[in-house]
Amino acid sequence: MHDESTLSPTQDKPENTIRENRMGTMPVGKLLLTISAPMMLSMLAQALYNIVDSAFVAQLNEDALTAVTMAFPLQNLMIAISVGLGVGVNAFLSRSLGAKNQTDVNAAATHGLVLTWGISGIFALVCLLIAGPYMRSQTGNPAVLGYGIGYILWVCGVPFGAFNQVILERLLQSTGKTFYSMISQIVGALANTLLDWLLIFGIGFFPRLEVVGAALATVLGQSVAALLALYFNLRHNHEIHISFKGFRLRKEIFKQILVVGVPSMIMQSLSSLMTYGMNLILVKFSETAVAFFGAYFKLQSFVFMPVFGLNNGMVPIVAYNYGARKPARITQTLKYAIAIALGLMALGALLFELFPAPLLQIFNASDAMIAIGVPGMRIIAAHFCIAAFCIIIISSFQALGTGAPSLIISFVRQIVVLLPVAYLLSLSGNINAVWWAFPVAEAVALALSLLLFRRVHRTHIAPLQED
Repeated sequence: MHDESTLSPTQDKPENTIRENRMGTMPVGKLLLTISAPMMLSMLAQALYNIVDSAFVAQLNEDALTAVTMAFPLQNLMIAISVGLGVGVNAFLSRSLGAKNQTDVNAAATHGLVLTWGISGIFALVCLLIAGPYMRSQTGNPAVLGYGIGYILWVCGVPFGAFNQVILERLLQSTGKTFYSMISQIVGALANTLLDWLLIFGIGFFPRLEVVGAALATVLGQSVAALLALYFNLRHNHEIHISFKGFRLRKEIFKQILVVGVPSMIMQSLSSLMTYGMNLILVKFSETAVAFFGAYFKLQSFVFMPVFGLNNGMVPIVAYNYGARKPARITQTLKYAIAIALGLMALGALLFELFPAPLLQIFNASDAMIAIGVPGMRIIAAHFCIAAFCIIIISSFQALGTGAPSLIISFVRQIVVLLPVAYLLSLSGNINAVWWAFPVAEAVALALSLLLFRRVHRTHIAPLQED
């Protein structure tokens, strides 16, 4: 790791000047595409390997796909916590860059890593204890239980690669080093995909580990990505000096990270709770319905992941210009991001409406899954374009250092509206009715997003224009 004493101010100055010029003066549309494009490509690669991962598992049997689907909420919780922590670090670090506070920039990185290591250890211990009870709460099928518990013990019981990959890639993204972030994600995804093939089916001298092989491949792929991201930070990310020499914990830094990070963790964890609740609702119809829901989520990621990549590029731009007190650039960034997100989501919705059956066949779908999935995908896709707007607005709150509105919107959408509506519609006995809960929930989220954004604009962006 770099020792701060070996890096002189004159060495840092050219890099910091370039950073300020690009984030503060480059035309916003070009800047957003320059920073976001590598992230969108890397997130697309991430989505593709997620699809490949489940597609391989589905070749074993439908029980294996059902097990991975039931394990997904716990796996998604791990991702939510690590990403939420990364959002907190990213937002604080970017604001510190905009305010030209190098001390806080370095402190954001070191304190973020310390938090990551502590939280990942706690998460691992909890998952090792609850893997069995968690799976038994959803199914009594011995085959599904065996697959699911084995998957959780590896994917969630050894989470250190996942947590470190996220935080180290966020450090690269917060300083505009998105190319290196893209490389680490793509290499990790390729490693995961290759290891899936070798370990699930026992190719060559590799043992046939089936679902456990998929879990082990994921852990190893994440670890490869984390090590590569660490190398890129130490070798190329000179705007951040990662050094623990003379390191002392500063409570105010933890507070700055967690004030944005915790709401983001909770907000993204709501997706895990929603998915778990939907699994419980759908299993009343059949385990095939649960398997379809898992396949749908993997396919949905192919549409949503590039938009999340766009978000990852937008957040540091908004945060930097908020720190630099440039409201016009904040507004421009949001307008461009919404337009691009709408285009991506419209294309995704079109694919889901026109080709639902071929998409499901990627997962070796049975006739029963096709019968459930075709109408389901077409109904759910109706909310994609509305979701595009909501995703950008929620991320803008985080970039401005206020996570509460994001949390409120996500909680209302997924817990207050989606799950109760899905449950009530399930009482009709018609599974197709359940899918309408998604468009209904997103419409409510849109109205709430507009209302809360008006208030945040008035309290955070408008005052900047008074200078």
